[in-house]
Amino acid sequence: QLQLVESGGGLVQPGGSLRLSCAASGFTLEDYAIGWFRQAPGKEPEGVSCISSSGGRRDYAVSVKGRFTISRDNAKNTVYLQMNSLKPEDTAVYYCAARELSSPYVCYDLERNYNSWGQGTQVTVSS
Repeated sequence: QLQLVESGGGLVQPGGSLRLSCAASGFTLEDYAIGWFRQAPGKEPEGVSCISSSGGRRDYAVSVKGRFTISRDNAKNTVYLQMNSLKPEDTAVYYCAARELSSPYVCYDLERNYNSWGQGTQVTVSS
């Protein structure tokens, strides 16, 4: 059974850092593009970042570019989202999603392109 589990969320002060992890079980991530999404209360889901299966393509939302870094360790079956210089507006539930793709250089920034989702991890940025 394909499963994604996010971890690493929590409460952090503005300017702080967190590293989110997206661990896969029941399948190997190496053939999957991974996307990170977030949803704040009362707001629509937002694509944050994505990474292709090879790691050769990485995209970021304008709102997080330069502050967040996505990476993957296929040997550990895990994708990471390093979040630095966090702002209160980064507060949201963060989800990772996966889609198996034949191309190692493609990833998507829209939720509808992914078919496997984790349960999410809460990130709260507040003083």
